Amino acid sequence: MSKIQITFPDGREQEYDQGITAMDIALDISEGLARNVLAARVNDVVVDASMPIQDDASLALLTWNDEDGKSTYWHSSAHLMAEALEALYPGVKLGIGPAIETGFYYDVDTGDRSISTDDFKAIEDKMLELARTKSVYTRKDVSKADAIAYFQDKGDEYKLELLEGLEDGEITFYEQGNFTDLCKGPHIPHTGSIKAIKLLKVAGAYWRGDESRPQLTRIYGVSFPKKKELDAYLELLEEAKKRDHRKLGAELELFMFSDKVGAGLPIWLPKGTAVRQRLEDFMKAEQLKRGYQPVITPHIAKKELYVTSGHYEKYGEDSFQPIQTPREGEEFFLKPMNCPHHCEIYGHRPKSYKELPIRIAEFGTVYRYEQSGELHGLTRVRGFTQDDAHIFCTPDQVKEEFLNVLDLTMHVVKKLGFDSFTAQISLRDPDNREKYIGSDENWEKAESAIIDACAESGMETVTAYGEAAFYGPKLDFMIRDALGRSWQLGTIQVDYNLPERFELEYIGADNEAHRPVMIHRAPFGSMERFVGVLIEHCAGKFPLWLTPEQYTILTISDKYEDYAKELKTTLDTLGLRGTIDDRAETIGRKIRDAEVKKIPYMLIVGESEAEARQISVRRQGDGDVGKMSPQEFADLIEQES
Repeated sequence: MSKIQITFPDGREQEYDQGITAMDIALDISEGLARNVLAARVNDVVVDASMPIQDDASLALLTWNDEDGKSTYWHSSAHLMAEALEALYPGVKLGIGPAIETGFYYDVDTGDRSISTDDFKAIEDKMLELARTKSVYTRKDVSKADAIAYFQDKGDEYKLELLEGLEDGEITFYEQGNFTDLCKGPHIPHTGSIKAIKLLKVAGAYWRGDESRPQLTRIYGVSFPKKKELDAYLELLEEAKKRDHRKLGAELELFMFSDKVGAGLPIWLPKGTAVRQRLEDFMKAEQLKRGYQPVITPHIAKKELYVTSGHYEKYGEDSFQPIQTPREGEEFFLKPMNCPHHCEIYGHRPKSYKELPIRIAEFGTVYRYEQSGELHGLTRVRGFTQDDAHIFCTPDQVKEEFLNVLDLTMHVVKKLGFDSFTAQISLRDPDNREKYIGSDENWEKAESAIIDACAESGMETVTAYGEAAFYGPKLDFMIRDALGRSWQLGTIQVDYNLPERFELEYIGADNEAHRPVMIHRAPFGSMERFVGVLIEHCAGKFPLWLTPEQYTILTISDKYEDYAKELKTTLDTLGLRGTIDDRAETIGRKIRDAEVKKIPYMLIVGESEAEARQISVRRQGDGDVGKMSPQEFADLIEQES
């Protein structure tokens, strides 16, 4: 039998018989390891642990401790839920059932019946009953004709529609127990490793995201190999509910939504505006230090601008409908992106290589018509503001400019207390290049620029294929919040294509015309999304430099209102922000209310404080700090900010 060479993640190499599986290799290492293997990564492709390996390959054995291992586990759990649903609801029709960041869902059509949270216990029990059978997940290649015949006989039009885009050689079924699904996999070895299950919520979801198509029932769930892991996760969910930015945003009077204004269009209240403006001021100051020039562009533009940029072709369906003017044939669109406007700014007059790099920045508001079911507080909206900037530079300047942007982004991340993040190099999908604009040569140069700059910076990165923007690759920052959840916030993109589409030029030292390279960057990303994530990360307790109110003065009785006003004037002069609570309430009630509002410091004034011209200071969540002068309090704030 022929031999193949297997290379492990630590660089170790070993010879095995051709056709050996990842599970066989795991068993060769240890039975304990084999029990924990969920899938394998062979030459950077995640596959079933039972797949024969025919050629020399790199191999990583994936367990629950690997993201791809978890994803495979949850995908298999979705199939297990579908099997349970078919057993409990005969005739149910199935849409799609993928793994998501934490758990899985399945879209189902239950006909005249409905599924609610009241049904979750019965579904969970059935899933656990089926899991205990340790049914093997078996992959099967199927011809298109046989696949069509199977789902026609089953009466499942959703799977038949999914088959329309597939051909012979591309179609696989997965079977476990009495369940068969159209699926490309991979899956875990058997159902027995699914030990703890919790269904979380039920929602409506239009088939294939199209509001004109049937609305299916989407059932979300999560599963774990051990019950204690499920218990810990459910505790995390309870904490997440307390931190929900929609709840805290209302309680702290930061932002609101109005049906009369429109879904997905946030309104910033005074306190929220104060937070947002301080973030913007912080970024504007950093940008001025680094040579950025602020610009302002309109909220609308003619359709032709977005046709030129390619945004109309790629995002036209996700935009608001065109604005028709009295002039026949003239159409405007609400701005979906700032970059085409900035290309026009660059191109408004000839440029010399001596002027480059040119860095232009704008807090530009853009609009995209997100589906109503996908809107979520500030983190998924239809109108949002980006801390957008575009750098136009020579090819020789790309690496240095990219590293400068990387430095700025790291400064922002650390300033806001996000200590854990993953830098993801997002490249185009090599098997679906029609999604992107531009030549292979441009893409190869742009991808190399990002990879080389990240290598030079020493930053650890992961690579994701198919996550690039349609015009260029990017470096995305996946920030982990205090609860360990991952959010995509800042981004840096290298673009050789938009300068080409807009015919941008500069005159080089050789007196010839050359094409600049464009770097897109937004360290905050969307201001709305960033603030929403920040609220949940800090549970509404903003850093002192950012919080709307650093203190509130609490009067013990109305006798001390004059001293409270004098004190506030002094603190205003010292550059602090705060309010006076002189309501006719007890001091205990005022303290409780200030705690709920998450105001960092409570300054209590009564007879002794007024006589000594001092304040009694309480820190939110910690209690009494002691008496001090207004200047000493200002010094305390400065030290903590």
